[in-house]
Order: sequence, then C-alpha cells, then structure tokens
Amino acid sequence: MLEWNERINLTRITDPAEVEERHFLDALSCVQATGDLAGLRLIDMGTGAGFPGLPLKIIFPTLRLTLVDSVAKKTTFLAAVTAALNLTEVTILSERAEVMGQDKRHREQYDWAVARSVAEMRVLAEYLLPLVRVGGAMLAQKGSNAAEETAVAQSAIRKLGGGQPTLHPIHLPRHEQTHHLVCIPKQRPTPTGYPRRVGLPSQRPIE
Repeated sequence: MLEWNERINLTRITDPAEVEERHFLDALSCVQATGDLAGLRLIDMGTGAGFPGLPLKIIFPTLRLTLVDSVAKKTTFLAAVTAALNLTEVTILSERAEVMGQDKRHREQYDWAVARSVAEMRVLAEYLLPLVRVGGAMLAQKGSNAAEETAVAQSAIRKLGGGQPTLHPIHLPRHEQTHHLVCIPKQRPTPTGYPRRVGLPSQRPIE
C-alpha cells in the first residue's frame, strides 16, 4: 500500500505503526459488530485502499467479498493486492454506489454492506441498505459524532427498510477519539426508488 501510495493517493497515513492501528486494527474492529463472517457475502462500498474489506477477508478466508470504489486507479491497486495474496472469491468493481444499488446482481444480495466515513449517515444509509438482504445489516464506521448523525438519519433509515440502529464504541490504542460501529438491521425490502440517481443522495439527503 505504501509503495503504491507514492504513485496514487491511497492514504495520508504512512507511518507503519499508524497504518497498523488506524487501518488494519480499525478494520478488524468491525468483527465486534458483525461476529463470524465465514461464508457470508459482504460488500465494502467506497473501499479506497481496501479497508475494512481486505483485512476482514484475510481473517475470514471464506468470506465472499465485493470491493467497490469509483476511482479506477484504486481498484487497479486492489486487484494487484488480491492477486499477490492469492485471495479467492473477491470481486472488485469501479462503480458508483447509486448504480450498484439498482443493479439486480447486487441489490439486496449481501449479508453485510460496510463503509468507513465516506458520507453522512442519511447518505450512507441510502448507499448501503439497498444492497443488503432482508435479515442482513449495514455497518458504518463513524467518529465521535455517530450518535448525532444516526439520530438525524432515523427517518431515512425507516424509509429504506432499516430497523433500530445499534452503536458500538471502539477505542483504538494511542487514539483519544472514540470511534463507533453503527449497525443497522435490514427489516423490509428497500422501495424501488432508492437509491436515487447518481449524486442525488448527497445533494438532497432523505428527510
């Protein structure tokens, strides 16, 4: 990752100890909410350099993983890493979340849809919940304002078929700010109008 970072912008964190903690340990903290992921289908939206998806795949080799990022250079990097590690059952796509959510090959097909802080919660719910099967869940990795964002997003979550969110506080070593895993179960099918067309979720979040 650090070698590729010299050519394309993958991360601003380059100190090896910080990479271990802020990327790998942070990614693996997702297990505190997901539990055992062996054999399940997980989609990592806006994955960037492959977090949290790739570390989870390493820990759970039978996880069926889909990595999605809209930047083609990043997906090229992900393909190189996947090949170097001989990982199987990994799908890598350069696509927008709004398109993925309306694609019948991906819509409501996943046990888990996860993302780091790529957008505010109302927007993230519109990106992720359409991809999750009823009975599955979405997981958002959020910072210290997770509770406030989630409270504002309650109406959007219900419209998208989500249930009551659960927040799991995460404390990383040598990092004062508390992170949160926001877990939202999928209770009902997402209405066909969501996600809306590209750009609209972020421009006009669901009220």
